[in-house]
Amino acid sequence: MNKTFTNLNLFNGIDETIVRNSYFTVNESGRITEIGVGIPNDDSQKIDLKGKYVMPGMINAHTHIMMDPFLNKFNYASETEVTFEALNNLQKLLLSGVTYVRDCGCAFDVDIKLRKLQEDGQLKGTEILPSGRPMTMTGGHADFVEGLDGETTWGHITDSNDAMRHAVRQNFKRGANNIKVMVTGGVMSPTDQVDDVELTEEEIRIAVEEAHSKHMTVAAHAQGNRGIQFALNAGVDSIEHGIYLDKKQAEFMKDNDICLVPTLSACVNIEKFAKGKVPNYMYLKNQAVKADLFRNATMATQKGVKIIVGTDAGTPFNSFDTGTADEVVLLTELGLTPYQALLGTNIYAAELLKIDDQYGSIDVDKFADFLVLDENPLDDITAIRQANKLVYKKGELVNKKVNVGLNEVADLL
Repeated sequence: MNKTFTNLNLFNGIDETIVRNSYFTVNESGRITEIGVGIPNDDSQKIDLKGKYVMPGMINAHTHIMMDPFLNKFNYASETEVTFEALNNLQKLLLSGVTYVRDCGCAFDVDIKLRKLQEDGQLKGTEILPSGRPMTMTGGHADFVEGLDGETTWGHITDSNDAMRHAVRQNFKRGANNIKVMVTGGVMSPTDQVDDVELTEEEIRIAVEEAHSKHMTVAAHAQGNRGIQFALNAGVDSIEHGIYLDKKQAEFMKDNDICLVPTLSACVNIEKFAKGKVPNYMYLKNQAVKADLFRNATMATQKGVKIIVGTDAGTPFNSFDTGTADEVVLLTELGLTPYQALLGTNIYAAELLKIDDQYGSIDVDKFADFLVLDENPLDDITAIRQANKLVYKKGELVNKKVNVGLNEVADLL
């Protein structure tokens, strides 16, 4: 039986307006069939949302569902442990209002394997656009030892053009929708600096060529300026972090519709909570770059670069339950309006993930992934932090319970 949600104030995820006294109807497949004002005269089940505000479910375009942000274990995880963490984190994301994620690097290709279960209808909840194992040089930003016996690494070791081509094709075969290339060093890796260039421009270009020829996107972990330039020259779809992005690069990104996913939360949470709790090199590197990240991300917004919400969730003290809403709020510190920040977790994020035909806005024929809020997020962006907001996935309320433990996951998925 169709359901019609009535008496709601609608932000559709695209237009900078609230349509009051709206309704929309959802069919048994979870798709929206009709949107209007008032109450339709039909035989659908009517659900009164009592004048509350409705917006699309949030999309987080940069997560690592394999990681525990408080345990901070980066080495020697087994596939069972990775899967356990991923399921737990997906549940936290769902209850916080995140209905879709792009995972940007997962050991053992667990994100791909869970996505296959979702496609087969065996795993409900927050959906995954998987990247599988990321691409890294020996000793690079994804060369972490994994497995109880250290039998593998987090990323594919791609020390040549042929190795890169083979690894991208492997990820394609296994079911990845995005390829993550670790172009530069990073805050979390012990042996490098953030401005180290760790893949050649040709290696990145091969990754892009292979990915784009197979309808996959490419996300570039690129923090130093020279690495960012290599990634842009190679034609990537998004720059992740972009700490030392310059004005010319930002103008190029605007002109060529290349998105920036600044992951502000990653820096903020290490500064706030990690001193003395993570290796000292990590804390010091973070302290050295935080101001530069905010300054250059602000410049990018002023240049008109599309800013996408991604938190790098799973990195130290970077949570899955409140982090996405916090990132949206942080974007307003760059000078974005609440509306512009919401675009980064709604339609802009969906366009980057190439799922905007079905997700990212509340529109006819799209899936009914939406949040119900007490206050208007276009007036006050902190409204999305509401702890007891209602979360709907494909028209079904998913958070009937509060304080759900992992042993109750099956009740909601």
